[in-house]
Amino acid sequence: MDEPVLRYWELDRVGRGMEKWRRARPDIDVSGKAVVGRIRHLNDIVMRAVDKALAKHGVKYPVYAVLATIRVSGSPYRMSPTELLSTLLVTSGGLSNLLRRMEADGYITRAADKRDGRGVIVELTEQGVAIADASMADHAAVERDLIECLPDDVKETIARALGLMITVAER
Repeated sequence: MDEPVLRYWELDRVGRGMEKWRRARPDIDVSGKAVVGRIRHLNDIVMRAVDKALAKHGVKYPVYAVLATIRVSGSPYRMSPTELLSTLLVTSGGLSNLLRRMEADGYITRAADKRDGRGVIVELTEQGVAIADASMADHAAVERDLIECLPDDVKETIARALGLMITVAER
């Protein structure tokens, strides 16, 4: 009998780990790791590449995410923390700490919301706008570079599949 041929995607870290799981615990279906494990591993790879590109701007991804999110909201470049939380992947406590550091670094200001005296508005400073503008193209370039190996139809399929996973998982 011929040995099964391993496909290249079975040779990555996740594929090798799955094979160990199958040998050690054949009673457990580990098929979810083929996708979820690779998403987790790819996230680490993506974040290292993004942080490397953002380093020349003096920021890491969490700061960049806030700057870019507020920047693309349009002039006058301000949002409430609640609006930020609805778009960012951070907890409210994590966002509060991040905003505190960003204000100390001169990227944002926080002021009382004139529409709702109990609320706060986060606004980009000139420095915050400048860093957002300078870093956004580099960030987008890293993302394009990371998916360059994929044919266009595969990119679309992956984007749709991940969108579906996120939509279902968030319900």
